[in-house]
Amino acid sequence: MHSASVKIGDGTGSDRGQAAVAVVMVAAALFAVTVVALVTLGHRTLDQVRAQTAADSAALGGLHGGKPVAAELADAHGAELVEFVAAPRTGVVTVVVRVGDRTATAAATDAVEVP
Repeated sequence: MHSASVKIGDGTGSDRGQAAVAVVMVAAALFAVTVVALVTLGHRTLDQVRAQTAADSAALGGLHGGKPVAAELADAHGAELVEFVAAPRTGVVTVVVRVGDRTATAAATDAVEVP
């Protein structure tokens, strides 16, 4: 009986080099996807923080300046005033602003609370 031997590759290690290239390409693709996801999350977080800052500012400004001042302050913070409500009896101003696809709400009053 004669046994046949099968030779895989030429023994120089070139197959291993091709696998390394594939691993590096997969790692690079995963890195790129991770970076894009983190950048997107960062932009959304920044938009939310900017929206809340604009809402707080617009609500405080709207206490004495009304809707025009609230809109101006929202715009100065890069936001759009979506809603403005001034409750006449309570002196509370509530605003909703939008930055990108994020919205924020804030309320302000000039009433002083004594602890």
